[in-house]
Amino acid sequence: MTFSTLALVTALGLLGPLLAAKGSWHLPLILGPMLAGVVFGATGFGVLDATEPTFAFLADIGFAIVMFVAGTHVPVRDPAVRAALGQGVMRAAAVGVIAAVLGATLSAAFDTGHAALYAVLMASSSAAVVLPIINDNHLIGKPVLALTAQVALADTVCVVALPLVIDPPTAGRAALGGLTVSGTAVVLYLILRWSDNSGVRDRIEKFSEEREFALQLRISLVALFLLAAIATTMHVSVMVAGFSLGLAVAAVGEPRRMAAQLFALGEGFLAPLFFVWLGARANLRDLVEHPSFIVLGLALGFGAIGAHVAMRLGGLPVPLGVLAAAQIGVPVAAVTLGEQLHLFAAGEGAALILGALVTIGGVALAAGPAASSAATAPHGPASPSTPPAHPS
Repeated sequence: MTFSTLALVTALGLLGPLLAAKGSWHLPLILGPMLAGVVFGATGFGVLDATEPTFAFLADIGFAIVMFVAGTHVPVRDPAVRAALGQGVMRAAAVGVIAAVLGATLSAAFDTGHAALYAVLMASSSAAVVLPIINDNHLIGKPVLALTAQVALADTVCVVALPLVIDPPTAGRAALGGLTVSGTAVVLYLILRWSDNSGVRDRIEKFSEEREFALQLRISLVALFLLAAIATTMHVSVMVAGFSLGLAVAAVGEPRRMAAQLFALGEGFLAPLFFVWLGARANLRDLVEHPSFIVLGLALGFGAIGAHVAMRLGGLPVPLGVLAAAQIGVPVAAVTLGEQLHLFAAGEGAALILGALVTIGGVALAAGPAASSAATAPHGPASPSTPPAHPS
């Protein structure tokens, strides 16, 4: 990778804020960089080579940070969300059952043998997409709390389940790797909690702020890269490493100063680079050559929306159900892992991304009605606010 290529990639990342600038459109920041990557990558002009080692390695770092920030957005400490956890569990489980039926149906219809993978994709929710929308639109009320619990649970379970279902013959190895990464994250959580209770954390934060050393950010990056090293050594996605550490930090409480620094590092450079790389890697020409996978992508996207909207029978307003269907981290990880392991037919990876984009389109259409439905719903405790750093 050269500086001219890096300048191009960074410039393409600006398309995210440009498309997301109009708040009423509710477009996530990831959309612009991904579309730019498609235009300049394998699908379009071929200027960006996603297989170039430095580009791919920087993208891996960006993916780990994206999932780390997503983990910090899971409101594990919020008592109101914990109180709504029972309802969230039931809805997430019901969505999982519907998704399993749909996954088996799509796998049989397209003869791919990926029923479990499709089920996990359609059952997943993206806390990184949904929680900032809840915060930005000031959504409150009991339905929103139940939605938050449902999304947080589904996101966590599907992130853990993905490495196990994407390649069943290696599920044992993936499970061992996932347990090792998760166990290390638990140890880091215990260290963080001790430092918080003992006052060490406050002293470090005060000293770092006075001297402008960014010590908490540096320490967090050391922990993240350590977990990522363990994950890659044990053939587990860096997605698990980033998300596990994010949950550990969320359980203790993310310092606002570190959140701002991480936001600058992630959203300013590494996250847009990752999504540009992802778009450059996806060869949508395969969809033209294999049009049946266009149908698969649409079916995955609308299947995910349908499975979540079905929770209307359990009292969840339809617009909130559409929001719950939003997915990005899990399908991105599925495409990354699947292509690394050569598990997909030509066009299948692009179909998974198309399905995710369908759910993002649904979010853009449903965010406004969701605000209206939440405003007229019976209000319980206020919904949790997300930290200041908004992930992609």
